[in-house]
Amino acid sequence: MIIVTGATGNVGRPLLQALAATGEKVTAVSRRIADAAVPAGVMTVAADLTDPQGLRPVFDGADALFLHDGGASAHMLRPRDILAAAGSAGVRRVVLLSSQGVRTRPESQSHGVLLRSIEDAVRQSGLDWTILRPGGFNSNTYAWADSIRTERTVVAPFGNVGIPTIDPADIADVAAAALREGSHAGQIYELTGPTPITPRQRTEAISDALGEPVRFIEQTRDEARAQMLQFMPEWAVDTTLAVLEEPTVAERQISPAVEQVLGRAPRTFADWFQDHIPAFR
Repeated sequence: MIIVTGATGNVGRPLLQALAATGEKVTAVSRRIADAAVPAGVMTVAADLTDPQGLRPVFDGADALFLHDGGASAHMLRPRDILAAAGSAGVRRVVLLSSQGVRTRPESQSHGVLLRSIEDAVRQSGLDWTILRPGGFNSNTYAWADSIRTERTVVAPFGNVGIPTIDPADIADVAAAALREGSHAGQIYELTGPTPITPRQRTEAISDALGEPVRFIEQTRDEARAQMLQFMPEWAVDTTLAVLEEPTVAERQISPAVEQVLGRAPRTFADWFQDHIPAFR
């Protein structure tokens, strides 16, 4: 059995679908989750990663674990306790969703220092491990959904700065392979999309897909920061803005990992948008 934590997230949802499609026995774990939210045949358990003791019964009978880094709650995780509970229950393989920023922003408290500590716990757990370090997600475009639906506008900073954002479904497919195949043990995969794309270019792709003009309005850094602070912690906002404003050479690079693992190229931003277009109409 495979345990998927963060099962209602942008990676967790397609990961459940990918695993269920192969006939794997899967248990979806999230703080709040309903049977209707998962594919047929997938079990659901409401549990909190910040409570390792409460997770112990969840791990019984499992042999593999997909561990989400915790997102905004990552600073509250006790990863060594989680992994000890998993190992004592019989789990032998763990796949961690981390971040590219562990390498590209090592000084950052959110992406470098914090997530590095979680990665270290995974590497020292005694389990077979694989670490996934994606860059920016195409699904971050959901932040534009309301203004696209109501005003056909996109409001964002740094309109001409591009990074190779990735479809979360590609991350999920790599995770599914690592959870099911022992050949990925001990690997760290940095995951990106196929090409850098700027906010203006994303807006053009959205306009093409909708068949209607969508106007791009460039924010200042201060305007963007004020908006992001409404739904993100300050430590995450500042690191995110730093990446969007002035990505490092490494953050602009295209990783071959998706193609190496899956035998196909990563999906484009336009592919992702077409798959999720109802949310923007």
